Parts: sequence; C-alpha cells; structure tokens
Amino acid sequence: MAENRTNEITNIAVIGAGLMGHGIAQEFACEGYNVYLHDVTEEQLNNARTQISKNLTLLAENDLIEKASIPDILQGIQTTTLMDAAVADADYVVEAISENLQLKQQVFAKLDAMCQPHTILASNTTALMPSQIGAKAKRTDKILNTHYFNPPYLIPLVEIIRSPHTSDETVSVTFDLLTSIGKTPAIIEKEALGFVGPRLQAALIREAFSIVEQGIASAETVDLVVRNSFGRRLSVAGPFEVFELAGWDLVLAAFEDLYKDLNSSSGINPLLREMVDTGKLGVKSGAGFYQWTDERQQALRDRMSEALIRAIQQEEKH
Repeated sequence: MAENRTNEITNIAVIGAGLMGHGIAQEFACEGYNVYLHDVTEEQLNNARTQISKNLTLLAENDLIEKASIPDILQGIQTTTLMDAAVADADYVVEAISENLQLKQQVFAKLDAMCQPHTILASNTTALMPSQIGAKAKRTDKILNTHYFNPPYLIPLVEIIRSPHTSDETVSVTFDLLTSIGKTPAIIEKEALGFVGPRLQAALIREAFSIVEQGIASAETVDLVVRNSFGRRLSVAGPFEVFELAGWDLVLAAFEDLYKDLNSSSGINPLLREMVDTGKLGVKSGAGFYQWTDERQQALRDRMSEALIRAIQQEEKH
C-alpha cells in the first residue's frame, strides 16, 4: 500500500439517501467527517434523517457509541437536493442510487464535471462493474466500486472493485479511508459482474430456488437448515477455511456425484419469475414465501440487528 493519504480527505458526499446511502453517510459522520447527503426530494432526506437517528439510538443503547455524541454526529450530516452543492467541496463521493446502469452513468458524468480534479468517485453497486459505470466520465483513474452490505453500519465488509483504469493510488486511498472508519475492506483485483459477495449469494439462492421448485424441501426448511448449520459456521470461518479443516480429499469424494445434481442453469429459475409475475415480492408486497405482517417484518429486522450487534460487541472484547 502507498502512503496513507486519508488526512487529505475532509469532506464526504453521499449521493442517494435510501436504504444504503443514509447508513454510509452515518458511518463517515460517526468518525468526524463532514458529510453532505443528497437526494432528489426533501421527503427522502427527512426519512433518511429519521432513520439515522434511530440507528444511532440503537448503537447507543448497545454501548457502541456514546449517547452524548449523537447530536454532534447528526450535525455533521448536511442534506441537500442540489447535487452540485453536495459535491462542490467533496474529496470523496459515494454514489448509492438505484441499480440502473444508465442512471448511474448519467450521475457519474455529472459528478465528473462538478467535482474537483482530485475527488475520488465510488459507486455502491451490487453487481455492475466500475468500467461500465464510469464509461461517460473522464477521470477513469479515480473511479471504483465500494460495495457495502446491508445494513452498512453493522456489517464491516466493503468490497473495493477496481476497473482496468483505476489507479493504485485511488485503491490505496480508498482502502485506508475505509480502514480508518472501522470497516473491513477487501480488494477485488479483477472486475467481474457481482464481484465476490453477490456472486456467492447468487449461487446459493439459485440452488435454494431449485430445491424448493423440485419439492425437495420448503422455503421455510431451507432457511431453517441454513440458519442452524453452516450459516453459523460461516460467520466465524470462510468456506476455504472450513473445508481445509475437513481436507480436500474428503471434499472431492463428497462432491463428485453431488455436483452433477446441482442446479447449473444460466437462466433465471421459473419459480423466481413466477414469484415476481404474481406480485409475491416479499416484505415490500406483504407476501412471498412468507406472509409479512408489520409485526413479523419488525421481528425479523430486530433479530438480525441484535445478532449483528452481538457480533460487534464480541469482536470489541478481543
């Protein structure tokens, strides 16, 4: 890694105040950065302020931040519907808008024109490649992806994805910046659709849908199996670590026949298309494989947050 240059970064701009953007803004504000949060309506920005306040209260209740620090953190986040105002003094910009390539390209072209020459432009995309997103911008050496996982203020990993044009300095500054705010950055050396995390998740959900479609087990049973077996193990050891404990000879023997029976389709599972076509979208429609009442939604969110907080608290003890 090159010399740490995070001391040259003072102002952070986050474009998009939705599901991921408000949490990313919160993370930088918690570490004392001046943050400018942009979205297209005041309503969206007000919702973001409300959610950030709730997040900070949750962290304070679990002794992860001081309650007395909350007003200063909130004061460190300025909101605006004017993109040029948000990025005028930004040293580092994180785009967190919807997963639409054309829209992201338009935003990056605007950011390229509005920002100072030294400003790094990062996209929090789930799958799109940085060379695609920055195709209409000139500063391709200062463009990369930083893929956060939801909720970004509770999950430490951020994938850093470089394009063939991204400079080593841009990667180094981003790595040091994320490390300085307590994240765990992982540098992905070669851009590919879905990077690492989403590709692994896509492979898992492909097989999960296949299991349900074939009638091998219900969605509820699949979730039960994952939660109470390898899901727990994977929270403390990655797949290569786990299988190296077993030995690759045993893995080869176990998987030789099984691989032939796994779903290897390159197309979308018909059951997934059926779910979407019939409006069974999950929480947002009130039904998917489960029926989602407000109480059940909140119970799941609380369960996930509590488990992630316990993991953070456990890490801080060591």
